[in-house]
Amino acid sequence: MAVAAVPVVLVARFGPAAGFGGLFGEETRDRSGPALLKSIQDTHRYEAAVGNFQVVVDLEKDAAFLPDAIRGTRTLYVDAGTVSGYVDLGGPGERNVSVNGDRTTASIRLPHAVLGTAALDPNRWYAVSKQRGLLDRIGDLFSDNRAGEQAVQKLAAQHIGEAARDSGLAERAEKNTTAMLEGLLRSLGFREVTLAYG
Repeated sequence: MAVAAVPVVLVARFGPAAGFGGLFGEETRDRSGPALLKSIQDTHRYEAAVGNFQVVVDLEKDAAFLPDAIRGTRTLYVDAGTVSGYVDLGGPGERNVSVNGDRTTASIRLPHAVLGTAALDPNRWYAVSKQRGLLDRIGDLFSDNRAGEQAVQKLAAQHIGEAARDSGLAERAEKNTTAMLEGLLRSLGFREVTLAYG
């Protein structure tokens, strides 16, 4: 009687209703050590604007004298990332800042805004399609294909950086920096504030 009850228990526990996840499921453990602080760098830049970008990367690699069905890859990949525009406020010296005697007028010259490198968001990328030739599929069995993913991500960062340069993000960063400094100096009693870049 007890032997007959064993299959019933197993079906109830691992049967179609529960699936086989409990029997062959995976368990993930984070065995990483604590993050170690390597260095701290002081920055004097004001991050004045951030652009959010999305790009579709269509990367194709062909082999000479072989059809794509045998050797070749094509990946259609959607990636997203951000680029920040900032102004270095640590650069201006006494020659680039002038204040009148009664501290009501100020003139400041700052360096032009600079764009940071594209920061890809790993939570916002996905592969739309991956086409691989027979030899490439066999090769995937023996490698994790990290080089291919790195090539796609490098290309995505390059395209996002180019889009940021054409988007007017640097000009927006300078405009926002001007507004921030004008508001700050006027709150300190300056009635006339002039800012220039270059």
